[in-house]
Amino acid sequence: MNHDTTSAARRALMKLAAANAGMLALPGGLRIALAQTQTAMGNYPDGVKGDSAYVGVVVPQTGPFSAEGKDEQLGYELAFEHLNNGKWAGLIPELKGKGVLGKRIDFGVADSEAKPEPAIQAETRFLRNNKAIMMTGCYSSAVTIALGKLATREKVLYFAGPSGSDDVTGKDCQRFSFRSQPSTYMAAKALAPVLAEKLGKGRKVAYLVPDYTFGHTQFAAMVRFTEPLGWTVASKQVCPVGTTDYSTYLLNIANSGADVFVNCTVGNDCSLSVKQARSFGVTKNTALVVPTLQPFLAQQLGPEVTQGMWGVMDFWWSLADKNPIAKLFVDDFLARHKYKPYWPAHIAYSQMQIWAAAVERAKSFHPVDVIKQLEAEKPYTTSLGDVTYRAADHQLIRPVPVMRGKKPSEMKSPDDYYEVVQVVAGKDAVPAVEETGCKMGELA
Repeated sequence: MNHDTTSAARRALMKLAAANAGMLALPGGLRIALAQTQTAMGNYPDGVKGDSAYVGVVVPQTGPFSAEGKDEQLGYELAFEHLNNGKWAGLIPELKGKGVLGKRIDFGVADSEAKPEPAIQAETRFLRNNKAIMMTGCYSSAVTIALGKLATREKVLYFAGPSGSDDVTGKDCQRFSFRSQPSTYMAAKALAPVLAEKLGKGRKVAYLVPDYTFGHTQFAAMVRFTEPLGWTVASKQVCPVGTTDYSTYLLNIANSGADVFVNCTVGNDCSLSVKQARSFGVTKNTALVVPTLQPFLAQQLGPEVTQGMWGVMDFWWSLADKNPIAKLFVDDFLARHKYKPYWPAHIAYSQMQIWAAAVERAKSFHPVDVIKQLEAEKPYTTSLGDVTYRAADHQLIRPVPVMRGKKPSEMKSPDDYYEVVQVVAGKDAVPAVEETGCKMGELA
């Protein structure tokens, strides 16, 4: 080895030693974080080596939730358009220009069919073929739970779309998965005091419950928060997802003597069951509650059917009056699609705001760095106002709007179906961490 080579090697060793000494001087947690960002994980760094990054989106384009899936898809499309065109710059502090960290965000959309297996197959194709740096979308808590587990196995971030089951941020919580929608616990806790005030105490309640994780946790949450108010279960009817004839269930409900009908179904199932309940006379003398109000319910059935209906939504377009980001969302969505967006589109739109801001805060697409930013519980500016993800279970701490269906005479425009009766602060609606059953896995 000649003298020049020996000197070069010595200088390299000295630089490495100095770097290691500097690393050792850092606090332990930061030292670990810096070490992690130097390692490959999931599709990092391969997925961000060029001038763009890819996001894999799955929504139900077919099946009982297809209308909601289309609304959700349009929300993603608008979010990425606004992100890539710099429309959020000046509204969201972390976003100064176009794209994320100077990269254009490309994306693909696939049909989940509202079933776990097709959703997993579609996201796996995005991960393998497109080097997706992030996964997002769904409209079924069963799908969300399956994709959360896929994200953990693949070490890729997953932002769930519409998904309300308590299990998502409870017993099935995942370190790489984040959920925005109010859980069934949050919806019931926000709704119950309003129902007691408006409908009275000591009510007898009949429930229609879809037979999957969302339906069962929605039922359990409603019972938990209404029983202390004197409400009792007169009937619990459990039905398969995708039922077309609800007559047997509705006859049992009609004969139960219930004062209140709580319909826990979603999507087209909710529209069909409410319509059939009206034809059976179930809703003639009973109050109607849909705890998680479905996006197209009033549009499909008309305000004559949904007037007086009670429930909770992720978002309603009138909230844009007090939020410039929400106003941008509602105005641009309306201009493109000729209707005001529903909450699946909003969940898609708002979660992409948080993801982009977290990546900018992290100054990296590395999943560990982004997760640490999301878990820091520092507020993010969004179309819902300032929100945070709770580190312990990755539930978004966000406002919960309680809604009432308007009478036709109360409507100020053709799409003015609902009134926001109350907005409950997220911190007042979430369960205590120890109640969730969440045991978050490790990052590595």
